Amino acid sequence: MTQSMWGSRFADPMDPAAQRMSASISFDHRLAQQELRASVGWAWALQHAGVLTPEEAEQIRLGLAKIGRRLEQGETPWTGDDEDIHTTVERLLTESIGPLAGKLHTGRSRNDQVATDLRLWLTDNLPALDGAVVRLQQALLDRAQSDLEILMPGYTHLQAAQPILLGHWWLSHFWPLQRDRVRLRAATRSASLMPLGSSALAGVPYPIDREHLAKELGFDGPTLNSLDGVADRDFAAEFLFAASLIGVHLSRLAEAVILFSAREFGFFEQSDAYATGSSVMPQKKNPDVFELARGKAGPLVGALTGLLTTMKGLPSAYDRDLQEDKLPLFRSYDMLTELLPVLAGAVRSLTVHPDRMRAAIEPEMMATDVAEYLVGKGLPFRQAHDVLGRAVLLAHSKSKNLSELSLDELRELHPDFAPDVVHVFDPRQSVARRSAIGGTAPQAVAAQLDQARHALTEFPPRPAAAENPT
Repeated sequence: MTQSMWGSRFADPMDPAAQRMSASISFDHRLAQQELRASVGWAWALQHAGVLTPEEAEQIRLGLAKIGRRLEQGETPWTGDDEDIHTTVERLLTESIGPLAGKLHTGRSRNDQVATDLRLWLTDNLPALDGAVVRLQQALLDRAQSDLEILMPGYTHLQAAQPILLGHWWLSHFWPLQRDRVRLRAATRSASLMPLGSSALAGVPYPIDREHLAKELGFDGPTLNSLDGVADRDFAAEFLFAASLIGVHLSRLAEAVILFSAREFGFFEQSDAYATGSSVMPQKKNPDVFELARGKAGPLVGALTGLLTTMKGLPSAYDRDLQEDKLPLFRSYDMLTELLPVLAGAVRSLTVHPDRMRAAIEPEMMATDVAEYLVGKGLPFRQAHDVLGRAVLLAHSKSKNLSELSLDELRELHPDFAPDVVHVFDPRQSVARRSAIGGTAPQAVAAQLDQARHALTEFPPRPAAAENPT
């Protein structure tokens, strides 16, 4: 059995069940490459602080490089006897270079090691998640371009409201993802401070150049308080907040597609490649991909809630509760990087039925346009709104559509109605009038498309680091 890093203090061995519960190697092995990088940097820092000779530092670096090559070749050298990834690396290094490996731990603690490794893992891997978000955004842009001028009913409170363009609707799901990308970048910046050199809680007693070490490891700089350096998990919570909002935004997109794919709407049809059937009802085509996207929002939000609850009562410095920070990060990252490409493919594969969308646009959806028609005649909007409310009520009482009221019936409600009011019920004219920035008019949506493309150009995804072998 691997000797623990602290075992000599204790007369009796740890209870096996407690030891299994305490071990984190089953999941923190994902930090292996980051642990090796940080250890190489620490060997350099110890050498320049005079703790290691150049020869000793070189032996340690060569030993760590050998471990790195084993990982790159797909080897998984951690065992059930290893307590965590730090134990694994120290064991492997000892097997490679002997007792000299023990000098590497001089001045550092697993407290600052794990905080450093986790920050490195996030900064290494968030670009891949960002890239997956971009690919879904590109799918939405392509749909908005191809479906630009298709008319559809817009809804508020899930009630038919006003006509809009389908291209405008697709873009309404692009911009939340762009905000999500900004949050991912912010979480990366928060993670880009180096705790290494904080030791257990009080700082390192050797002349370690933490500024230089931080730059060597790719951080923006070192953390400025050793207590906070080992305790801070704000960066993890920020990532989980960004991840949970991505989940919420994907869920809202999925819910709308599910609804519009139902036979009662018939706006979209699922591709066979992204749908499933029923084991009982042979006629069914179920939107399972979108339902799973909607369902994953719950675990993503739960991961954020769980970590915040873990963090809220912790005293100063490191506490073992923080072992629970890694699984929600890994799971959220894995969930999104698996889901986003599938969802992008499913969005691209949808068949649109413009005739069903156009047929769902009813004359009452132009009620606001008719009110605006009266405003153009000089009537205050509040009075025009009242007139149209009474017009809708009159049409309902006569079992008519709003557009089927005669000119005489409309003039009984207000004398400003004229024969040209019939043109107001054209949904294309309704859409065309909404031409201000952000509106649904064709020229406004075309401009919005250009802005969305520009947003991706100005904010491109960064190259992603390869995930360490598992």
